Order: sequence, then C-alpha cells, then structure tokens
Amino acid sequence: MVNQQAPAIPYWRLSGFYLFYFASLGVLVPYWSLYLKHLGYSSLVIGSLVAILPMTKLVAPYIWGWLADHTRRSMLIIRIASVLALLSFSLVLVNSELWWLALSMLLFSFFWNATLPQFEAMTLNHLGEHSHRYSMIRLWGSLGFILVVVILGDLLDRYSTDVIPYVVLLTFLGIAVFSFVVPEKLTAPHTEHAHIWHVIKRPKVIAFLVVCFLMLCSHGPYYTFYTIYLEEAGYDSHMIGILWATGVLAEIIIFLIMHRLLPAHGARKLLLITLLLTSLRWLLIGFFVNDLGILFLAQLIHAFSFGVFHAVGISLVHDFFTGSHQGRGQALYSSVSYGAGVATGSFISGIVWDQWGAASLFMFASVCTLVASVIVWRFIGSQKQEPWQSA
Repeated sequence: MVNQQAPAIPYWRLSGFYLFYFASLGVLVPYWSLYLKHLGYSSLVIGSLVAILPMTKLVAPYIWGWLADHTRRSMLIIRIASVLALLSFSLVLVNSELWWLALSMLLFSFFWNATLPQFEAMTLNHLGEHSHRYSMIRLWGSLGFILVVVILGDLLDRYSTDVIPYVVLLTFLGIAVFSFVVPEKLTAPHTEHAHIWHVIKRPKVIAFLVVCFLMLCSHGPYYTFYTIYLEEAGYDSHMIGILWATGVLAEIIIFLIMHRLLPAHGARKLLLITLLLTSLRWLLIGFFVNDLGILFLAQLIHAFSFGVFHAVGISLVHDFFTGSHQGRGQALYSSVSYGAGVATGSFISGIVWDQWGAASLFMFASVCTLVASVIVWRFIGSQKQEPWQSA
C-alpha cells in the first residue's frame, strides 16, 4: 500500500490524523445521542443538541479556510484549531446542564469542524498529481472509526455511558498530536484573480452543492437516532457497534478500489448509482429494523452512501476550486453538506421521531436522496475529461 505513494508523501503521518479524527466521529456519531438520552434529555432536545455539531460547519470551516488560503499556512491553522478543540471539549466534563452542554458543544465543534476541510486540502496538496489516490490514505480514518465503534460498544456493555466523553477526549488528543507531525505543503500561488463567487455560481457547481446538501440531510436521521432506534428495537451495545462497524468496513473496501472506479465510470454515473442505493438503504432501515440480515445489507450500502459519495465529492471540489480557492472550496463543501445538510436532517429528526415515528423519518431521508438523484440526472452532465483522468 505504501509503495503506491510517492516517496515525498508523508503517508503514515497523514493517515494517523485521519485515523484519530474519524475515531472521534466513531464516538460522537453513534454514541453521543445515546449519552444525551441517558442524561435524561428528550428527543427534541437531543436532535437540537446534535444539530449544534454540524451547525458550526456553516461558518467555522469557511472562516478557518479563508485564514488558511490567505496565510498559506494551513497546518498552523489546523494545529491551533486541534488544540483549542481538545481544550474546549474538556468543558463537557465540568457540567451536564443543558445550557452548559450546549455552550461546550458549540465551542469545541467550532474548532473541531475547522480542521478536516483544511486537512483534506493539505492531503491533496501532498498527493499532487496523484489526487485520485486520496482514498488510499482516507481509508485509515474508516479503520479508526471501526476500532472505536466496536471497542466502545463492548465497553458500554460493561460500564455506564459516562465513559463516552472520556473516549472522545482521547481521540481529540490523538488529533492534536498528529497535527504537529504532518509537514506543511504550500499551495501554488494563485494566478487567477477571479473571485470565488465566479466558481460557485456555475450551474454545475450549484447543482453539485444542492445534491451534497440533500444527501447529508438524508443522513441526519441516521446519525442522530440510528443507535437509539436499534437500542429500542432490543439490540445490545455490542451488536449496535458491529452494525456501525459493518458499514464502515464496506466503506474501507470501496476506498481501496475508488482510484480505479473514478476513471472507469466517472462522477455522474457513480453519483446516480450512489443516490439510488442510498434511498433504498433508508427504506430498509426504516421498515425492517427487526430483521438483522436486512440491517446488515443496509449497512453494506454505506460503501456507496458515504465511501463513493465522499471520494467523488472531494475529487470534484478539488477540480472546481483551484489555487488559493482550495481551502475555501473544501470548507464550502463541508459547510453545505456535513454542516447545513446534517444539521437540517438532525433537527427535523428530533421533530419527526416523536410525532410520526422511525418509519416516517427514514421515508423522509429516502425522498431527499431521490430528489438529489433527479438533480444529478438533469443538471450534472457527463464530462469529456474527468479531473482525475489527467493524472
């Protein structure tokens, strides 16, 4: 695996950052809502608190992206944000009252959400003309997610949910440590003087951003209530962890072959297949929660729902936003999808869960991806030359 990378690429240092960053997601995504539930909060409050994490992505990545693009010191920005995220999250351990918890989550997510988009741009700068091999590094993030989600699932069968914030703290410490060992890789000076808005207003870019919003909006119910849904259906913490890990294992497998899939099939075809399969996935989860075999099948579709979608998205953003627009381009992608999309889906989930139940909630998710597939079919045409085919 290492031999496929150019000697100058700090493969293991880049991979280590991804491992710990997505290990933190392996705690926050499956288990944070469960932690909030056991603190005694209602579904509406849980949905609102969980929405804070993606809500900060509406502004934080773009602010930090602007700083990174203008200073051309992305790793310095990442290091500062990583340390501040670590310090801010420790406030969660001080008090569990609603106002304090909301303030703590707002602070740590503002810094935590700033790091990944800049690190994505930094990784692609290190890869250079080998950007289509991004997934070979990114898969270590998926491994980190799997390790934590399975280990924590076993820990919760033995201990109380009080261990959850401490595990998050350890992963944040790992993020901070690796941020100091990854070398800076300066972007080439920007030779184009056009404002970034001239890139954003292109019809294909607008359509792509709307698709990203809808896709991640559909993930809001999954991120917020999937663990609670499984727990209420009678599954123990160990099996819940296995189901989450199955999805991410499928994601890793697809990452291993994405550098071949992208040149062979192109972005448009892969996006259409991914959106249609994701729509099916939400229906399977919503209506067959008591059938473990179907739940495993639904989790295998995560290979497309996240793996293919994210790899295609990162590649397209890297192509659309060039030169000194790279940091803000990745930040915009993060803000629109994992920010506005997930926040909207999470907030709606808190309302729908109590009013109409899980089946209706996952039907809503399925409709989001169906609409997104229509947008891809109508507005995102095929390209004669995909960005990764020039490498």
